Amino acid sequence: MKVREFRLLLLGAALLRALSSPAAEPADLPPVEVVSRALAAHPLVRAAESGIALEQARSEQLEAGPHEVALTLGNSRRRETLTDTRYAEQEIGLQRAFRLPGKRGADQQLGAAGLALALAQRGEARHETSRLLLSLWFNVLREASTLTEWEAQATVLSEQVRAARRRAELGDASALDQSLAEAQLAQAEAQRSQAGTRLQLARNELAQHFPTLPTPPAVLAEPQPPLQGLAQWREQILNHHHGLALARTTAQRQRIGAGRAELERLPDPTLGLHWASERGGQEKLFGVQLIIPLPGGARAAASRGAQAEAEIANAREAAALAQAEAEVRRTVTQAEAAYRHWQQQSQVAAKMDKNARLLDRAWRLGEGQISELITARRLAVDAQLAAVQARAEARESHYRLMLDAHQLWPLDGHPDETPGEAALKEQRERLAHLLPVAP
Repeated sequence: MKVREFRLLLLGAALLRALSSPAAEPADLPPVEVVSRALAAHPLVRAAESGIALEQARSEQLEAGPHEVALTLGNSRRRETLTDTRYAEQEIGLQRAFRLPGKRGADQQLGAAGLALALAQRGEARHETSRLLLSLWFNVLREASTLTEWEAQATVLSEQVRAARRRAELGDASALDQSLAEAQLAQAEAQRSQAGTRLQLARNELAQHFPTLPTPPAVLAEPQPPLQGLAQWREQILNHHHGLALARTTAQRQRIGAGRAELERLPDPTLGLHWASERGGQEKLFGVQLIIPLPGGARAAASRGAQAEAEIANAREAAALAQAEAEVRRTVTQAEAAYRHWQQQSQVAAKMDKNARLLDRAWRLGEGQISELITARRLAVDAQLAAVQARAEARESHYRLMLDAHQLWPLDGHPDETPGEAALKEQRERLAHLLPVAP
């Protein structure tokens, strides 16, 4: 009993370690650190990073306000014609417009919304770039797997040619059989050469966009079915959908802008201080000025235009939500269908390969025709290539699903946070309370 309990304890400890240890990275994908560096170096992501710096500056500009102190200096000469007396006169003035109550808070909200929009654009850029990376990476994997298959077929057909030559020398096969076997080998070698060219082109395209990535492996991992249902995938993907977040943030910014334009219908007053010395200092003047612009039709038209832009952004947000819903369903359906298609193609390829092997054995024993073997082998090659393509499609579709659900690579930021990123997060937290809750 004690030995059994000890074994159960060891088994439980091993299971606990297995559950607590981090999941191994997929063998047919580049490491996460390498992907993060490649994404950060892409021009689209760098442009989005610069957009964040731009919105930070605009946010500070809005918070400071558009008004500044204006200094006026004047120096004049007065001449009295009756007495022919001349006087030196000076004047100094200070003017500054002041934002009316409510405008400063609206400007802060507008700056925070702009910064949130830039962050959403950075997330969208990283997401789209990740999709491009995944697509180009699997193009290489697909062509590499195809080249491997043609190399394997060329090896098998070379052995078939040697067997046909030996049988022709012994008189067991005709010269036509030898010629057919050699023709099939030449066709396979031509296909292998074309596959090698396509592989090199795919590698060149991947290196053009992501030069820091390593060479993809020539083997694809076993496809996995999407374990979650549509409801679970929908919730996870929509919670991390950058296109939808971008539309929502844009609509929020336009609504804040519409409110700010409505406040601008009442112009800001200007307060001025005026000091003057006249008649050579005999007279001293000090005054206060209040300048109130009278609003015209342009301000009302600007407010109506901003409101129309907000309505357009709201409509686009609704369209983005519908598009995101359709995209989630399409992605989940494609992943499930690709996995089933790979299973079917794998079974077909296994049966075709078995038939080709049986015919090859029969032909080597002197039974059957080589034309039947060539036909069976061609069908087996086609089925195997289709299975390879289905395997790559199933694997890529599953990774695409994980990518959209943010389960594959970090897409919201860099894994190693820089001081600038930390300062940006601090500013986001400081301005988060300024953004109104979206309806």
